[in-house]
Amino acid sequence: MRAARFDTAAGTLTVEDVPVPRPGAGEVVVKVAACGICQSDLSQLDGHIPPRLQVVTPGHEASGVVAAAGGGVGHWKPGDRVVLGAGKACGTCPACRFGGGTNTCEDLQVMAFHYDGAWAEYVLTDATTLIAVPDSVPLEHAAVLADAVSTPYGAIDTARLRSAESVGIWGLGGLGTHLVQLTRVCGASPIIALDPLPAARERALALGADFALDPADGDTKARLREITGGKGLDVAFDCVGRTPSFTQAERALGHRGRLVLVGISPDPLAVGPELHFVRNRHTVIGHTGYRMEHLEDLVELTARGRLDISGSVSAILPLEDVNEGIRRLREREGNPIRILLRP
Repeated sequence: MRAARFDTAAGTLTVEDVPVPRPGAGEVVVKVAACGICQSDLSQLDGHIPPRLQVVTPGHEASGVVAAAGGGVGHWKPGDRVVLGAGKACGTCPACRFGGGTNTCEDLQVMAFHYDGAWAEYVLTDATTLIAVPDSVPLEHAAVLADAVSTPYGAIDTARLRSAESVGIWGLGGLGTHLVQLTRVCGASPIIALDPLPAARERALALGADFALDPADGDTKARLREITGGKGLDVAFDCVGRTPSFTQAERALGHRGRLVLVGISPDPLAVGPELHFVRNRHTVIGHTGYRMEHLEDLVELTARGRLDISGSVSAILPLEDVNEGIRRLREREGNPIRILLRP
């Protein structure tokens, strides 16, 4: 089969011929229909995320059709349409030994980092990482659910967001754009989207944001206070992960506000003066990933028409054009939400 292989030492990504994986007990091989290119993939390629394997197939936002199932996987059969969770339980930590699985694993194994991912024609995964996809949901949309939607959905859970709480979202790429939609589904009010790109702000307004601001504008701090009636935000989501967005988001919080870090960058972050942070009782929470029931929720919401991600697929490229897709995402060419690869 054809697969994109990243050599972590050389820093090269090439499409090569490799053997088709075979499933062992409890495992499933999925014929990949589509797989997204994510900002965390770029972080891996750039070396910001330390490598776990010398050579690895990237890609952790995948959907497809079951091609083969190993022993003890009677509930999955060839032809089943599925979306893949982006990680599996380690099987050895205390939580796993007592039956916690992926939801409580202390050393979650992440697809495309700890084991081969889905920038390939076929991918091997644990049977517990699959969620069924009904015929009414295109597999390309299901692939977007696998991370670009499920990670921000999980971040809402991490934030313990309640209806009518005010929300600010910094960074309107794949994660932030879907946070706009999801916080609206969850009843947040008002929803304030922040991004330096005018096209990204316009998109956020079309998808349900109440306000869209340029974080670099000198009036942004005052506008945030004005929109929230001087109270500040209840919840801020930083989908950028860099010092300017982190600092601005934390300063925009109201009393007992929560800042959830969703984006990944190499920047070291600091909360600033202790007195400001402690006096206002702010909370900073790191977030990554999601629980499998979150992914199941999103398949249900999409199938029922409650969540529309039909506009989330910015482009579908053949696997051989993986480096072109990476370039487009890196340069934000065309203001992409999610670029998919089709093997």
